[in-house]
Amino acid sequence: MVRAKDNKPMLISEIASVGNLPKRFLEGILLEMKKKQILGSKMGAGGGYYLIQPPAEIMVSTVIRILEGPIALLPCVSINFYQRCDECLDEKTCSIREMMEKVRDATLEIMGTTSIADLASREKELTL
Repeated sequence: MVRAKDNKPMLISEIASVGNLPKRFLEGILLEMKKKQILGSKMGAGGGYYLIQPPAEIMVSTVIRILEGPIALLPCVSINFYQRCDECLDEKTCSIREMMEKVRDATLEIMGTTSIADLASREKELTL
């Protein structure tokens, strides 16, 4: 969709073909992205899915959270999906938690500053 010219709606079959993805798998993803207002859809001739926001404004972290949930590898360091670990005796002295916060922060630094437009641009560079 990022590659579509003028953000024209694309049919699921087109998106599946371009991305080499099964249509059934893709349907769930597109519906979830529509529910979270990243995508819109248009029915009828010339219809399909399209981006509501400019690709440069859609960060990878947003897409990952919508499709996969937390960015953090452990629930006790998740910013949006925090849960205390059952085995943890003391979060303040847990060295694993401290390390995983650093992993989360580094991951968020990359994903939170990389847009889907950046990914599409990089993919184009790599295929030249």
